Amino acid sequence: MRRWRGLEATPGDLGRTVVTIGMYDGVHRGHQALIGAAVARAEAMRRPALLLTFDPHPAEVIRPGSHPAILTSLDRKAELVAGLGVDAMCVLPFTQEFMRLPSETFTHTVLVEHLHAALVVVGQNFTYGHKAAGNVQTLADEGRRFGFAVEGVPLASVAEGRVGEDIDGEDVTISSTYIRACVAAGDMESAARALGRPHRVDGVVVVGDRRGRDLGFPTANVETPPFTAIPADGVYAGHLVLRDPRSGASGARHAAAISVGSNPTFQGSRRTVEAYLLDFEGDLYGEHVGIEFAHRLRPMTRFAGVDELLEAMTRDVEDTRRLLADG
Repeated sequence: MRRWRGLEATPGDLGRTVVTIGMYDGVHRGHQALIGAAVARAEAMRRPALLLTFDPHPAEVIRPGSHPAILTSLDRKAELVAGLGVDAMCVLPFTQEFMRLPSETFTHTVLVEHLHAALVVVGQNFTYGHKAAGNVQTLADEGRRFGFAVEGVPLASVAEGRVGEDIDGEDVTISSTYIRACVAAGDMESAARALGRPHRVDGVVVVGDRRGRDLGFPTANVETPPFTAIPADGVYAGHLVLRDPRSGASGARHAAAISVGSNPTFQGSRRTVEAYLLDFEGDLYGEHVGIEFAHRLRPMTRFAGVDELLEAMTRDVEDTRRLLADG
């Protein structure tokens, strides 16, 4: 998949495209259905499917300090959408200047002059331009003027529109907001149902306190980017995934017991993500990795001493092995 940042980097040989637009944070089942519709139209028209997304999240520019937790890094997003058949991904820096673009200027400058849209596929709730003045209808009107078609995909048809039930027995709609709430609560099963895969955070393995090594449970201490959607404090069963630092592509997966929290038994104050890999020997320092969270085993607990902690860690590893073996 071709990928670039900023309109000025758009390849000169791009040709007419089928464009879909959005943050697509999480690339959840709803997003997958919308992207799938764009890819299907692109294949029928024999044109490249192009995904237009933004960085940073618009909320951080519109309301500084309100940046939502990010479900997928740009590298992970690129990997996921490429797997759905997207041919190209353009990342637009979301700035104060860009935020103030009138909707018609956005349409002409971005979609027509640079991305050469033949068709734009968006959700029916899509808005764009200064103060979100543009919507699917205005985009269709502008498309008729500038020579491209527009398709608004009904939200009710997105991945069957529903996933699971909430605590009151009511259906809940798939959304990035819903998934962030699941992750924040440590409900990894509900998050996985909405995502279509386990929730994952990406980062780099750095040197930690080395306390796990001294206890016989050496862990990979993963430093994540700001605003990453990290699950609630606790211990989880999951996997560590090795990533190519240049392409971001996922590689080998290793079963892991994962700790999220501040190590209260040792009066820790810094929140960390640490993974103990089962049946693994080697040095992971400096490696780019993803941590996939499958099941929450228990909350983070302050133990009376090291012996109690070691007993709990041994059970965590046994539980991780059992749960992952059961699928």
